[in-house]
Amino acid sequence: MPITLPNDLPAYDILSNEGVMVMSPGRAATQDIRPLRIGLLNLMPKKIQTENQFARLIGATPLQIDFQLIRMSDHDSRNTAADHMQSFYRRFCDVEATGEKFDGLIITGAPIEQLPFEEVTYWDELTRVFDWTQTHVHSTFGVCWGAMAMAWHFHGLPKHDLSVKAFGCYRHENRAPSSPYLRGFSDDLLIPVSRWTEVRAQDVAAIPALDTLLASDEVGPCLLQDSGHRALYVFNHFEYDSTTLKEEYDRDVASGKGIALPVNYYPDDDPTRMPANRWRSHAHLLYGNWVNEIYQTTEFDMARIGS
Repeated sequence: MPITLPNDLPAYDILSNEGVMVMSPGRAATQDIRPLRIGLLNLMPKKIQTENQFARLIGATPLQIDFQLIRMSDHDSRNTAADHMQSFYRRFCDVEATGEKFDGLIITGAPIEQLPFEEVTYWDELTRVFDWTQTHVHSTFGVCWGAMAMAWHFHGLPKHDLSVKAFGCYRHENRAPSSPYLRGFSDDLLIPVSRWTEVRAQDVAAIPALDTLLASDEVGPCLLQDSGHRALYVFNHFEYDSTTLKEEYDRDVASGKGIALPVNYYPDDDPTRMPANRWRSHAHLLYGNWVNEIYQTTEFDMARIGS
């Protein structure tokens, strides 16, 4: 079954051309099933790129998805056209006011990871989002900084600054092969990483409510399960396109910033060669497993979600 997207959202044509099944809202309304309602709280500056990345992953499942785009209420995007934001995004305060509920919610990262959480301009509203998920969302997926922020809010899990940016593709170990979220996963895998902060294994181990599903000896915990809050926290970037790390590297080189070559990314560490995507299959497995787990466990009557 397809993912439902507005016909004029850029992701509609992009995913259609990639062979992903997409459906217009009008067509979806004629289907005699209840689609899963999944929201994307998009905190990234490049909104359209991020929409495409996550829609690609959750749209590849055999279930019909009603994909909703959400933004912080009073934080204007400087990197995405205002008409795009007005056409396709709703402010969280408006979503909150309706009392509507979601089967799933993805909360993205944001390029503010070195700021203390409480100094982020929209921190108060974001903590309201986190608390709102407990009564209005069946399952929440925090990504990178969004995951660190959720884990800090609910458990006081600290983030620590890195002296050198963790940047590249790092090998990770499957620590929970029986987890439904890791169904089909290899014992070890490569995952893109791009961050100046980390959470540490010893801090996670001190919080019994958190279970480590994926971790790396080099860059630490990657995927945590928080069953009590019906949440997953992933600190690395399964959703990245093949060239996302290249774009970051090229941007920093062009601006004169000191940036190391991304680890284990370019063939023979040659930045003139096109990198190969070695994480795509696990990205689809992870988000497909998440969507399937939502389907298996969510309430048919959406009014009962969070009750």
